[in-house]
Amino acid sequence: MTDRDQQTMSEIAVEATSEVTCPECGAKHIEPMPSDACIYFYECKGCGVMLRPKPGDCCVFCSYGSVPCPPIQIERAGGASESCCKS
Repeated sequence: MTDRDQQTMSEIAVEATSEVTCPECGAKHIEPMPSDACIYFYECKGCGVMLRPKPGDCCVFCSYGSVPCPPIQIERAGGASESCCKS
């Protein structure tokens, strides 16, 4: 394992919020993202529809957010992530 693989959230600039856009009504809301858990369900504050991740995505932030969840951000930056998002 290289030093780069051992990077953590504190060493990589990780966005802690994401703007979730509802595909049904277009409502947008900025939401905090947990650093250690995936959010599988999100109720739209505009129309009440329950959002679920799209096939292949780990959470609603990765499917409908302006920024993917923190574990995926770390993974994409080349750091090691103890991600709940991995199968």
